[in-house]
Amino acid sequence: MSESEDRKPQRARPSLFLERQSYRRRRLMDAARLLPILGAALIALPLLWPSQTSPEDGVPLSSAILYIFACWVFLIVVSLIFGFAAKRMATGDDSEAESDRWPH
Repeated sequence: MSESEDRKPQRARPSLFLERQSYRRRRLMDAARLLPILGAALIALPLLWPSQTSPEDGVPLSSAILYIFACWVFLIVVSLIFGFAAKRMATGDDSEAESDRWPH
């Protein structure tokens, strides 16, 4: 018997890869889930700054408050970007689903 006779026909394997849109949507959801952790780390960062025992040491309170405000604005902007991207992906999926239902 030759090798080709020993081989049995194999069924087609399902694809190991996800569709591109589904993959992107899942990665966007993963990034959105990590956003609160990033925010907590950024906002807790001033706790690691040196304390202000003398006027020359440490970081002034006004700088720390500006930093926290900047982090807050950054987190809001990033969450808005994630929201718009998720909305755009959802409308893209809806249009693909409608085009599958109605033959052209």
